[in-house]
Amino acid sequence: MLLPIGLATSAHAAQALVPQPPQLAAKSYILIDAITGEVIVEMNADDVLAPASLTKLMTAYMLDYEVALGNVSLDDQVRISEKAWRTKGSRMFIQEGTFVKLEDLMRGIIIQSGNDASVAVAEHLAGSEDAFADLMNQHAVRLGMTQTHFRNSTGLPAEGHKTTARDLATLARAIIREYPEQYKVYSEKEFTFNKIRQPNRNKLLWRDSTVDGLKTGYTSEAGYCLVASAKKDGQRLISVVLGAASTEARAQESQKLITYGMRFFETHVLYDAQEILNEARVWGGAQDYMELMLESEVAVTIPRGQAKYIKATMDINNGIEAPLSAGDILGKLVITLDTDIILERDLVASNDILEGGFFKGITDSAKRLISGE
Repeated sequence: MLLPIGLATSAHAAQALVPQPPQLAAKSYILIDAITGEVIVEMNADDVLAPASLTKLMTAYMLDYEVALGNVSLDDQVRISEKAWRTKGSRMFIQEGTFVKLEDLMRGIIIQSGNDASVAVAEHLAGSEDAFADLMNQHAVRLGMTQTHFRNSTGLPAEGHKTTARDLATLARAIIREYPEQYKVYSEKEFTFNKIRQPNRNKLLWRDSTVDGLKTGYTSEAGYCLVASAKKDGQRLISVVLGAASTEARAQESQKLITYGMRFFETHVLYDAQEILNEARVWGGAQDYMELMLESEVAVTIPRGQAKYIKATMDINNGIEAPLSAGDILGKLVITLDTDIILERDLVASNDILEGGFFKGITDSAKRLISGE
């Protein structure tokens, strides 16, 4: 949905009839739009809690990251250590001393929630699980997961191993946006390894055709947890529910969030990344005009049915002088819904402009004086 700049709309938007969000039986939860990152619902989303096997989202993310860099391949054969084989809790049932393809270990982590597979991947990528945990924390900082600290690759209870619903939503969004091809594995309903078939513990994969991920978790400290994502008609939502009472409760409470978000909110991409929106007069330059563009996509999440009340306007700097470099901020785009500003983005120079020389400077000074700019 591309908006003409300065498009006039009705003076007052019809009131959006949006009910109060559902109150969930969980310690903490959040619902965001995956495209915009906009928070639709949240409750105790910054409470620091144990992540249980939701930790494995970071383990899987780091595997995707290393594959994308070319440091490892999904075809790699990974030797299984005694430590990986002996890791307690949920398992993929890999055997010490054998070699397992890295792609199978990825499915063991995501679908079977294998602690043994997680340790094997950690050792393969970083040499040891301790070194891998250090890398996990570096990635958490890079992604903006400000309240998260990892001590292991599995989510088994450990002192100081913590996160928040908001941070997990940030991580899930990164997985979906950065590695869309690899993300497909999160929707697989079962995986068989060593002649042992295990189902994906995410019950929503069977109940809601729009749901295609992500991961469950449980420990006695964390309770029952679920990070889920659903996509419908171009809209993608991410829900995080922590500390539910049972496997059924985490599925039901997550479904409430997703249904609410899909029913009452919608997301619109207004402008594409690198899109040219206007041009600005440049004084004293080798060129008289500079094209103004957006560095990133502009999208908004709003109550359903309110798109016709969106207005886009621009505020371009006065007295822009050469020299200029690509990316210099020369104004801003302002998006309003009715009378409320809902988004602002910088308008930047699309290319470099050099100074136009002595005579160009003199003529432009005269023109500028006449124009009053």
